[in-house]
Amino acid sequence: MPDNSTATPGPEEPFRVPDGDLDDLASTLAKTMAEVRQHGVILDRLGSEPAPDTTATEPTDSSPAPEPGAGEGDPASVFILALGGEAYAAELASLSDWVNYVLLPVYGREISTNRPWCAQWHEHPEAVARLHGLWLAWQQLTDIEAGLSGPSTWHRDHLDQTLAHLRAPDGPFAACTTSPTRPNHRVLTTPAPEQLGLAA
Repeated sequence: MPDNSTATPGPEEPFRVPDGDLDDLASTLAKTMAEVRQHGVILDRLGSEPAPDTTATEPTDSSPAPEPGAGEGDPASVFILALGGEAYAAELASLSDWVNYVLLPVYGREISTNRPWCAQWHEHPEAVARLHGLWLAWQQLTDIEAGLSGPSTWHRDHLDQTLAHLRAPDGPFAACTTSPTRPNHRVLTTPAPEQLGLAA
């Protein structure tokens, strides 16, 4: 009887994943990477927020309680147009990550004359404002506290309206890319105050 313990093993068959499964794996990996990036953005944002002041004294009965958000140095609003300098730049960077890794891969759709887009959207003030509002609503309505209907509400009340305005033929990207083969970018001029009758 031959001894098989000393026999050299033959070449192992290479492991091959069927092509159909590769597409599923690639799609799942892309979604997971987008989620990881978004979690990183949220963690960075949470890490950059100042720690609460634990040395503040409790208000007494004779002193009025301060208004929420009325502390010295607190921003008057979380809306990006109310921010300036480094705060604006940091918020725009976080917004860009969300737009590039979450919004566009899922909801970007094809560019056409009826649905223009601009790769330099961050240079269009209206686009920044609308996308930031959309992102703030996304953060609120995809939170577990928003309930099971939160994402549906976000789609209906926020996403659809924002994309309809941004990508309209006469929207902020009207002079930008209308064909993927011909990239274009131009910020449209806005009326000057004297043209609106608002001059002092």
